[in-house]
Amino acid sequence: MRANFIKSDPSVMMGKPVITGTRITVELILEKLAAGETVEQIVEAHPGLTEEAVRAAQAFAAEALRADVIYPRSDTSS
Repeated sequence: MRANFIKSDPSVMMGKPVITGTRITVELILEKLAAGETVEQIVEAHPGLTEEAVRAAQAFAAEALRADVIYPRSDTSS
């Protein structure tokens, strides 16, 4: 399912994963969700999106984080 929605092409948005047929990045969708926007608000703001595409972006991100990679995080508050 997700494969139909997410595409990464070096000629589109510098190769960042986007919703197929758009220039809307997975990153943008995740940022909007993290900021408290609902799926419905995101779809309304971006007519090229569907709820299913937003869910596919979330699934893509979850799968990417599942990889055996360590993402160091520096805590600048110390």
